[in-house]
Amino acid sequence: GLSQYSSDPRTEWDLSAYSTREQVLEAVRNLRYKGGNTFTGLALTHVLEQNLKADAGARLEAEKLVILLTDGKSQDDANLAAQTLKNLGIEIFAIGVKNADEAELKQVASEPLELTVYNVLDFPLLSSLVGRLTQVLCTRIKERSNKENTGSTVKDTPVNAGPQLSPTDLKISAVTSKSMHLTWSPPLRPPKKYRIVYYPSKGGIPKEVVVDGAVSSLQLSNLTSHTEYLVSVFPVYDTVVGDGLRGVTSTLPLSSPRSLRVSELSHNSIRLSWKASQGATHYLVLCSTAPDGAED
Repeated sequence: GLSQYSSDPRTEWDLSAYSTREQVLEAVRNLRYKGGNTFTGLALTHVLEQNLKADAGARLEAEKLVILLTDGKSQDDANLAAQTLKNLGIEIFAIGVKNADEAELKQVASEPLELTVYNVLDFPLLSSLVGRLTQVLCTRIKERSNKENTGSTVKDTPVNAGPQLSPTDLKISAVTSKSMHLTWSPPLRPPKKYRIVYYPSKGGIPKEVVVDGAVSSLQLSNLTSHTEYLVSVFPVYDTVVGDGLRGVTSTLPLSSPRSLRVSELSHNSIRLSWKASQGATHYLVLCSTAPDGAED
């Protein structure tokens, strides 16, 4: 599967889209480059939310690998998003080109870094990594599969998550200019915890809150007024992440002062009064002389 990103990640094709090597190579040849910003944290969150799901072709029993290819420093918190993936057992390989930040690549990538971090000076040099990277990826998959197949224990995860592992009925209420309240119905099998990810729909730094699996509501605060937010709620189990709930809502605009009145005029002063604006801590009052010929 492959996703491109700038300020808005875009899935080019899912894991289940193609079944042969030739089909994948043809898709790569037809790929159009997406220029723009470098919101790597948002892209990693997109991969978790959209691409590593059963309906996108991800199999619960398969090893999960993410290969990040970037030519710049992230404009949001890539480390937080990467840590979320790694905590779920997803291995990240980081490949930098040109202006990539090597320190950031090492933060994002999984251990051991000598196998998961690569950096080249320009795009044509990426071809020099293919052989080694292919070998490392295949070896890592075999190692991890062997570890999990050792012993007689079996993962307690169903093939299809469905309502057993996924919450339902996300409701967003009590929306103000800087907050909103989330509630949802828990799945049949209680999760270990929930991950709540939210960010402005027009691009912005994703923020994340983790709550206990017994909780089914949350107050989001310190939001930006008059802004549309995307909200996702993911149930996290020991060995799998259930399907997420998603919602969209906009915070209210800041309230305005009303009923401006002018009184007590003199040759060099006036008194202004108005109805208060809810939540305002200060007011900025601007005045200027009217242009010639205009009404005073």
